[in-house]
Order: sequence, then C-alpha cells, then structure tokens
Amino acid sequence: MKKTKILVANRGEIGVRILRACREMGLPSVAVFTDVDESALHVRYADETILIGDRQQYLNPAAILEAAQRSGATAVHPGYGFLSENPDFARAVEAQGLTFIGPRPETVAMMGDKLAARRFSRKAGLPVIAGTDEPLPAELPLGMAKKVQYPVLVKAAAGGGGRGIRLALSAEELPAVIEAARREAKAAFSDDAVFLESLVQQARHIEVQILGDGEGNVVCLGERECSIQRRRQKLIEEAPAHGLSPELRRQVQEAALRLGKALRYRSLGTVEFLLNRKNHFYFIEVNPRIQVEHPVTEMVTGVDLVKEQLSIALGEPMRDFPEEITPHGAAIEARILAEDTQAGFLPSTGQILYLKEPGGPGVRIDSALYQGMTVGAEYDSLLSKVIVWGENRAVAIQRLRRALHEYQIGGLSTDIDFILQIIESPQFISGDVTTTYLETFKPATPKTEPGLERDLAWAAALFAHQQRTRNVAPDARPGSYWQMAAWKEQMTKV
Repeated sequence: MKKTKILVANRGEIGVRILRACREMGLPSVAVFTDVDESALHVRYADETILIGDRQQYLNPAAILEAAQRSGATAVHPGYGFLSENPDFARAVEAQGLTFIGPRPETVAMMGDKLAARRFSRKAGLPVIAGTDEPLPAELPLGMAKKVQYPVLVKAAAGGGGRGIRLALSAEELPAVIEAARREAKAAFSDDAVFLESLVQQARHIEVQILGDGEGNVVCLGERECSIQRRRQKLIEEAPAHGLSPELRRQVQEAALRLGKALRYRSLGTVEFLLNRKNHFYFIEVNPRIQVEHPVTEMVTGVDLVKEQLSIALGEPMRDFPEEITPHGAAIEARILAEDTQAGFLPSTGQILYLKEPGGPGVRIDSALYQGMTVGAEYDSLLSKVIVWGENRAVAIQRLRRALHEYQIGGLSTDIDFILQIIESPQFISGDVTTTYLETFKPATPKTEPGLERDLAWAAALFAHQQRTRNVAPDARPGSYWQMAAWKEQMTKV
C-alpha cells in the first residue's frame, strides 16, 4: 500500500479511532485542532498537528483544505458529522487533487437530498414510506391539509441526524408545524425545503452496513438495531438486530445490497429502515459515512471497518468476503454523554477530576478522555462509547451492565445511570422496544454509590496535592507515577 498521508478532519473519539487505524496500517497522519482543543487526545495521538483557528473551524471546508495543503496530506478522512455529508466539501477535496475517504461526491449529494434518495430507492425496488417526493410549496394548496393522513412527519429535505423533523397531529396544526420545520431546516442546513412523510408508529429502527469498491462490488456486513433513541438521537445500538426471522433478515439485507449496487457504492454506507409491528420494513435514508455505532458491527464480524474504508479509498482492491457473513455472538454499544439527566439532559461541563474506565473480557472503550481534561460546551456531548461482546444477547447485556457499573467519571454529570436503568428494564431485556420507548420511560433518581464517593474523595485529595506541589522545587515533588500511586494508597489508610 502506498504511503499516503491522511488528514483527519474530525475530533473526539472518532478522530482517535481513525488515527489508530492509520497507525496500524503504517500511514502517516495529520490532526487538525482548534483553540480549545490544543490538549485533546487526537492531537496527542497524530504524527503531525495543525492549528486551524477558533472553535468553529472544524466545520470550515476552506480551513481543512488549507491544512491539508500545508501538511502535504494526500487524503482527507472526514469521520462522521457535517463534512462527511457535505458534497461540496467532497468535490473541493477531489478538485485539489486529494483523495476523499468516503463515497463519490455525487452519491453524497443524492443521499443527502432526502427527496432524491426516496425517488432513487423506489426506482431500485425498495419499499419507501408514503409521502411527498417534491418539496412542499411556500403555501399549501387549498384543501391539502385535510387530505393528509395523520399523524404525519414534516421533514427537512436536506436533513440528517434527527434534525429538521416535526410531528403534526391534525390538519389544524400542520401549517404551523411546517413553518417551524422550515425554520429549523434553514438554521441547520441552510435549506428550508421540507416534505411530508407518513409516521410509522411503534416502529423499530434497523440499519444495514454495506461496503463497496465503487466498481459494482458491494457486500453486506449485517444489520444493527438502533431503536433506543431520545429526541431521534441514538443512545444504544446492537448487532445483530434482536428477534428478526431469518427470512426478514434476508429481505432487509438484500434490499440494502440492491440499493448499494444500483448506486455503484464506494466506501462505507448505512442503509436505514423502519420496521413496523407487522414486520413490514420501509427505506428511510442512506448515511454515506462511517457511523457512530460502527463498533458493534466490527465486534460481531471481526472486520475493521475503518481500515477497509481506508484501503478502498487508497486504491486497494476490496478483499474477498464470504457470500454471506454470519455474525458471531452479540454486541451492544452505549453512548456516554456529558449530560445531566436529572436536569432535562442539559449539557454538563467541567474538568474530569477522576477517570476509571471499564475493562475485562469482551469490553471495548472508544474514547478521547483522560484525567484532567476539560469538557466544554463547544462541541457535541458525546464523551465515549462502551461496546461489549457476548456469545449471545443475554451475556452481552450482563457484560454491559458490569462495564457501566465500573465506569467512573468524576467532575461532571453523565448519562451512565440513565443507560443502566434502560438496559435493566424488562422491555429492553426482552427486546420489545421501539423508537418511542424513551418517551414513556420513567427513570428513577440515581443514588451515588459509596464506592464512587470514596474514589472521588481520593481523586479530589490527590488533585489538591498536585496543585499544592506545582510551586514546590522539582526535587521536592513525587518522582514518579508509582510514588503518586503509593501516596494515594497511603491516603486510603487514613
């Protein structure tokens, strides 16, 4: 493989994840960072780093392209998020003679336009949810609101990530809902086009992972269950999806493959469906990028998705996969967010005074955290991901429960207790959950464990000691990590 230098145009856990893959493949890497991320873990991990400006510059294509030019990078990996789904950015990368690590720009453009995606997918033979295939006009035609079957969703044509979606329950409220959706779409995507889509009630969210070489070869790497969502943002994901019959699983995967082949898909992509109570499934969208939840697929297939993505982008032939990839065991991912679940899920900020990450058999942590780092409100609240594997779903749930109990983050609020209550609920354990499950879920007020209180007290004492010794002569400070550990051990005996 040629020694291409990769610029990673992202931060946080996905930035670290991509940099790790680059290091394993022997590819030199460049990390970009802003004024608030100088000490971020992805900056420490990369071979080279470039400051691109203030906190908003991660979303600035011009700043990223300038960094690529200055560093001599020959390929750009956008991770997930804004740039990964921006066809203009993908075109600009390629226009500069660089490799865009993702689908072709025209594929990104088509799948980013929800109306174009609906039309293309219907033509490819996929079942598509009933709705409008053109943007709603500025003023609804006379009587149109009364002809709509309610409840109905008003969705941004350029939407993604659960944004730009509003629910209308009646003809009377439809105009106001459309106007609200337009404003949200304009603010989020600079495009106020919206359309109507029937609401699939009591639905499960099932997505299929595909990988293509751009030459018509597309493989299916199984499906994931992503029904545990809050405000249309995923919190818990699983692979494989629980309780699908072999025939239904085959149908869903074949539909995703059919679409991938029709697109002559290049790189990683996720084809998303809604599944109703009658086991009828409907196409929603394609996410043309690496997904936050990709680790669960890696855990049950043994395939490193990021390395496969890099390999294809750098011109290597896609490796031979079995005609049918059978998942081994079950994997579950929980997103750890810096949010105060007892205060309406408001963002939580502060310094991480103590960090104890879980480990043991079948546990993986994708994270960019370290003790002493400051978590601000500038970026997404995702701190890390806990991913577990078990020989079956029941074992995976128990392993996730154990891992979450081990996970301790001192200095700010997280959703760990909230996630624990979800996975311990009878509905989750049985797999009888839908995308609206959390709308009626009533978590109990968490109780701080005595062990956590003790560990936080130790951490606070150690932190205070470190602060006091900063101005002490060097030979008076503890000489090593092990001396500090011994000091902490002594503190436990006080």
